[in-house]
Amino acid sequence: MNEPKRIDCDICVIGSGLAGMAAALFAAARGLCVTQIGHTGEIIFASGLLDLLSVHPVVEKRTWNHPWAAIDALVKDKPHHPYARLKKEDIKIAFDETLSFLRETGLNYYRNIDQNTGVLTSMGTVKSTYAVPHTMWQGVQVLNEKSACLIVDIRGLKGFSARQIVAALNTDWPGLRSVRISFPDSDHLNEVYTEHMANALLLPQNREKLARVIQPLVKQSKIIGLPAILGLYRTHEVIAHLEELIGVPLFEIPTIPPSVPGLRLKEAFERGLRSKGVQYFSLTNALKVRQSADDCFETQIGRDNVEHIVDSRGVILASGRFIGGGLFADRTHIRETIFNLPVYQPDSRNDWHHRDFLDARGHSVNQAGLEIDDTFRPLNDSGKPAFETLFAAGSILAHNDWKRMKCGAGLAIATAFGAVNSFMHINK
Repeated sequence: MNEPKRIDCDICVIGSGLAGMAAALFAAARGLCVTQIGHTGEIIFASGLLDLLSVHPVVEKRTWNHPWAAIDALVKDKPHHPYARLKKEDIKIAFDETLSFLRETGLNYYRNIDQNTGVLTSMGTVKSTYAVPHTMWQGVQVLNEKSACLIVDIRGLKGFSARQIVAALNTDWPGLRSVRISFPDSDHLNEVYTEHMANALLLPQNREKLARVIQPLVKQSKIIGLPAILGLYRTHEVIAHLEELIGVPLFEIPTIPPSVPGLRLKEAFERGLRSKGVQYFSLTNALKVRQSADDCFETQIGRDNVEHIVDSRGVILASGRFIGGGLFADRTHIRETIFNLPVYQPDSRNDWHHRDFLDARGHSVNQAGLEIDDTFRPLNDSGKPAFETLFAAGSILAHNDWKRMKCGAGLAIATAFGAVNSFMHINK
């Protein structure tokens, strides 16, 4: 067996979800040598929307139009929430830097700087979010204007119902209609998938076939909403061509995961980070981490066996929660999987969940995670930083119920920013 190759870098990022990607971005942008490792990451399960904060308090289901005011209220009410470790200005800078980076890769996002935005979902509800992919932005506008709109769904596509969208909204939106079509050359299939259709639409001839199906159905509609399938890449080209062929503007509606917008986001990060010199090992595990005599970290990485050893001055742990593999739950307790760090959690497994799945209070297990200090360093059993230059970011942090609060992307981006800046400060 070959000896593992050694890699020297300033910082090793463990995780390839949004927090890991953002940490690699911020570190590379500040001139650090970065090695990143992880699996496919939870980004592929994302809708593509970037939430900041929409709901607080969770038990009241209060929705905020102004996310920055919501953050002020959250920090006051929950001083242990990860947002409370950051200045609001730093959260703004982190978002600006991330959106600028994505724009450079060709993935544009739009937002109202000081407001959340309502986005139409595949179930006919309206989701409050902060930053919206360019492919969905015209849907935001038509949702506000309630102009004549046609929603198109596709036979065999699960989790998307144009009829349900119209039924939910047509009382206040009389010009909303629905149709169901077959995607070109898919009549023989019982089920179709968004990724396959998005790939097919990269070819101009397939766009022409789809346009021939949709164009006669437009009638009085001024705009058309489709599932998020308008190109896995080169979305500007795909949409512009289809709009020219059909004759009206188009917008996408997010679908159930794994989603095409999530795949676009992951691909944009990977492509952009490569250009910044980040060395990325995908589908790779952190098999073992130890601290050397000089307080640097030695991270053994590989799929099953050790393939490389990463020597770094610091580590950012962005390994996620249960889906990402950062946390693992057995029959009695929750543990952190790489450093065996203590995990904040309910005293008993019986307290993890309320009896009612839809309990307005949420479930205590969703608050489980790593306790940190103000510099995003995970704490040991004594309440002190476990390591001088180990930092944590993203959903693995304790005291956040990001799904119910609609703050997942903001949490990932902002805490990654905080972790990188803390590393920079400690290693001046």
